[in-house]
Amino acid sequence: MKTENIPSNRARHPALDGFDRKILGALVADAGQSYAQLGAQVGLSAPAVHERVKRLRAAGHIRGTHANISPEAAGKPLLAFVHVDTVGWGKSAALMAMARHPEIEEIHSVAGDTCMLLKVRTAGSDALEHLLAQLYALDEVTATRSYIALTSYLERPVQAEVTEDWPKPYG
Repeated sequence: MKTENIPSNRARHPALDGFDRKILGALVADAGQSYAQLGAQVGLSAPAVHERVKRLRAAGHIRGTHANISPEAAGKPLLAFVHVDTVGWGKSAALMAMARHPEIEEIHSVAGDTCMLLKVRTAGSDALEHLLAQLYALDEVTATRSYIALTSYLERPVQAEVTEDWPKPYG
């Protein structure tokens, strides 16, 4: 199996210090706050926080700033998780091209009884059925299993742990 295309998280994400971790944690809680507000929370000046945020963005630690809108406001109240079984390796160009559909929020290669896992939000069951038909039109897709969420009790972004040993060493 070729592994040269699999990026090393360690090389892309150098170790962060305590201030970086505090900044990340504060941004997860409220990404819209000013650098002055961030600085007051973490114990740095606004210009120092600004420079650190620029460095964190450049290093890929901050991937973007997003508004967390309600699915109902977006007209997509139906949340489903779709297991996709494929012939061979799950990640194909055709399957990855499905990312062009805004209903597909996440695509994951997974271990277990399926190849790929999709997180999908649609306007309703008809829209989900239409999306599934497009998946089945792909030659490599052999089966899907859809799990519709009835109620979501917890959804949150990645949390930055503010501890002295974070990120945890490998091994």
